[in-house]
Amino acid sequence: MHFLNNTTVISQETKKTHHSAPPQRKRFYQNLTFQVLVAITLGVGVGYFFPNVGKAMQPVGYTFINMIKMLIAPIIFFTIVIGIGKVSNMKKFGRIGGKALGYFLAVTTLALFIGVLVANVVKPGSGVDKAKFESAQTQQEIEKYKAKSQEKTWVNHLTEIVPPNALGAFAEGNLLQVLFFSILFGVAVSRMGSYAQSLIPVFDKILHVLFKIMAMIMVLAPIGAFGGMAFTIGKYGLGTLIPLGKLMLTVYLTMFLFVFVVLNLICRANGISLWKLLGYIKEEILIVLGTSSSESVLPRMIVKMEKYGCSEQSAGLVIPTGYSFNLDGTSIYLSMSVIFLAQLSQVQLSVAEQLGIIGVLVLTSKGAAGVTGSGFIVLASTLSSFPQIPIEGLGVLLGVDRFMSEARSITNLIGNAVATVVIAKSEGEFKHE
Repeated sequence: MHFLNNTTVISQETKKTHHSAPPQRKRFYQNLTFQVLVAITLGVGVGYFFPNVGKAMQPVGYTFINMIKMLIAPIIFFTIVIGIGKVSNMKKFGRIGGKALGYFLAVTTLALFIGVLVANVVKPGSGVDKAKFESAQTQQEIEKYKAKSQEKTWVNHLTEIVPPNALGAFAEGNLLQVLFFSILFGVAVSRMGSYAQSLIPVFDKILHVLFKIMAMIMVLAPIGAFGGMAFTIGKYGLGTLIPLGKLMLTVYLTMFLFVFVVLNLICRANGISLWKLLGYIKEEILIVLGTSSSESVLPRMIVKMEKYGCSEQSAGLVIPTGYSFNLDGTSIYLSMSVIFLAQLSQVQLSVAEQLGIIGVLVLTSKGAAGVTGSGFIVLASTLSSFPQIPIEGLGVLLGVDRFMSEARSITNLIGNAVATVVIAKSEGEFKHE
């Protein structure tokens, strides 16, 4: 894809010819990583010392995420259509998709097992006083999530992949529906041969424009990270972490070990350096930390994984699909939360019941997109299948869910980066630059 040679996508520098002078080295304060780090630090300070000001910063972070989200659907569409449209052998496309889905199922199921295992060993729900977290506002929040969860059944979840209106899928930003339509469109272009190939250069130019817009928006990333972090600290306060410190520590430690043990082993088995990969996507990790949403970097991740050496077919298909089906951090969080709530209510779950929980989560966790709060809806829908665990216990998690959202979003991001490289290497389509 031609846009990979355009450094404006990542570094926002002007594209230079071979005869121009080499680019000047940026000063440290011009580096996006440094700017986002400073913004996050300032956001924590403002939220802690001036909580009312921090709460007022919500529109800042929210607007930045919306600016990114407005690009996600069209970028996914054009990226997938261009990638599939160039494939003359559709068996290759099917093979990449099949490998990706198999990988997603295996790794997320492993993440669910790890979450259940750690929660049983550490028992983060033991000794927590549920009464401290009960309030009228909390009950209203729980009822809201219960209502949303009841709208989603397994049948609905599967049938909603097919959009009743293609334009509606783009307007609503439904990633699964956009993905489905994009794959069909790309396959149709590929099957029409030379007659439809004239669309590819046009779509490629449009994609250039979209990524140029994205580069312009990413200049505001530090402001978005500041607003998101200031709001989180200002609204929920660091004091809410103390009663549930054991749960927070357990979740973060489990996700840390998952990344640096499980994903690291997967990388080693495929001849990949996890540390180099993490260093390459450090800016995206920090943006997710500040905004608490992995969707804030979805378009950048497609480009960066191609720049890293993955083929356009691998990156263009695996990254968008992984945002719905390869949520490692969300899987760990959901499985640990269900066991935590059972311990909180002093409900003894048998091994068979816990295996049943994992089985349900294998289905319900798919499609829990990276938007903040979606994991809570999935959690509520999962609990509805196990009435012995009181759903009212969700109120205990409300105060710290936002803080755990950063951990699961970052783990999701890293998991999808690893998956993209693994799938590309398995297809012999990885050329590390």
